Amino acid sequence: MTNNDIADAMDNKINQMAKGITIVADSNIASLNDFFNHATLGQLSGQTVKIIPVAGRDIDAKLLSEVQPDILLIRSVTQVNEALLAENHSVQFVGSATIGTDHVDQDYLATRDITFANAAGCSKHSVAQYVLTAILTLRPNYWQQPVTLGIIGLGNIGSTLAQYANDLGWQVLGYDPLLPSSTINNASLEQVLSQSNAVSLHVPLTSEKVDSDAKGSDYPTRHLINAETLAMMPADNILINSARGPVVNENDLKNDIAHTGRQVVLDVFEHEPTVADSLLAKLTIATPHIAGYTLEGKLRGTQIIYDALCEKLAIIPAQSMSNLLPLNLFLWSELKANPDRLSKFYDIMQDDASLRSKISGENPDKQVNGADFDGLRRDYHLRREWQS
Repeated sequence: MTNNDIADAMDNKINQMAKGITIVADSNIASLNDFFNHATLGQLSGQTVKIIPVAGRDIDAKLLSEVQPDILLIRSVTQVNEALLAENHSVQFVGSATIGTDHVDQDYLATRDITFANAAGCSKHSVAQYVLTAILTLRPNYWQQPVTLGIIGLGNIGSTLAQYANDLGWQVLGYDPLLPSSTINNASLEQVLSQSNAVSLHVPLTSEKVDSDAKGSDYPTRHLINAETLAMMPADNILINSARGPVVNENDLKNDIAHTGRQVVLDVFEHEPTVADSLLAKLTIATPHIAGYTLEGKLRGTQIIYDALCEKLAIIPAQSMSNLLPLNLFLWSELKANPDRLSKFYDIMQDDASLRSKISGENPDKQVNGADFDGLRRDYHLRREWQS
């Protein structure tokens, strides 16, 4: 198909959208039907809305070629690129209800004049609270004593975590080479790793530049945590990764734990959605990529891409997450005053047990398989954010 053919097809779809909108959406997007329906989008005369919910990993090129949707709504498990959209000539908007964007080839979407929106900042409090819960579950004495928290990556999540740490009276050592120096972006990578009591990772997944590859990074994060960087960390330093699995070299991590006995918390995994028991057995806490899974965080993600779609369609948003949220009694001030109630606010060890319960197979190939991992995420009982 020529570029002119594609342009003609897009013009036809624009005309068709005056009569109806077809949406293919990850079924794991929170309150999907509450935000995307005839009442919330069908404000143009005679317009209908058809939504097709699909498991994120099942959104593929064949489906998009057959359905030819106008709108594609995803989460992080769907890779959006030329391969996915090569035989689709209808999509005009892609919305990802996630903070991260490394699963979306934005340059390719731009060549197709496809609008892209992600939910920047939607789960920053959720993930920051996950990290605090992990640290304080493992070391409850940190409620009362001076602690140095190392944060690698100071975007929405990392900077929010720093605010919570400051509120607890902790010192923050932060490293983000893409941002200017500040009160929290105040250390080198080596200083963060070597001088902290706990280190939390909050970086996007990027690869090293190869030749003229413009998509590479001057500060690649793939395997940022490896044998060399792990050797910089004292043995009693906690490591937490709730960013992207491949930021940590899992083979090097297993060797490090075997030699140091380090406490390690992983919410994401290098070979996700499968998780080998040989790794899981060495982790102190392991959870199935649910650090951002609060009711507020997921609804906020849906709200952001809904608002962006309304802007694309030039209509006034008719739905708000405030209409969908029940009363929240989980107060950050109450937790600080009563640290012993932490497990009532969030029992992270229950999530750890749920993941470990899915181990199957025989040695040496015991693992949590992909279907069970995705099932834990799909069926997760969303916890509540702690309100200020």
